[in-house]
Amino acid sequence: MKKVGIIRCQQVEDKCPGTLCFKVTKEGKGAFEDIGPVEIVGFVTCGGCPGKRAVSRAKLMLDRGAEAIVFGSCISKSSFPCPHFEQIKEATRKKIGTEIPIIEYTH
Repeated sequence: MKKVGIIRCQQVEDKCPGTLCFKVTKEGKGAFEDIGPVEIVGFVTCGGCPGKRAVSRAKLMLDRGAEAIVFGSCISKSSFPCPHFEQIKEATRKKIGTEIPIIEYTH
């Protein structure tokens, strides 16, 4: 079972406890259909706008065993997606390298 770290939007934290993210990772659905069920090793926020803390938090989760970094759907696919998502994703990619998968959404 692949281990993942999930980064979600801090603005959404007050409205969403991550229930659907946890469900789709456990069941291998949504963005995980190709890889099956995964184990969550970390579930953190981006740190707030503009999301600069996401990069160091991604690295922290990799250090704790994550084999992929996942951005929550609240960042990339919600009705109000993060305007900084592409910058966050590219900065994360630069920090962690190309060999670590980045999954752009959860459900």
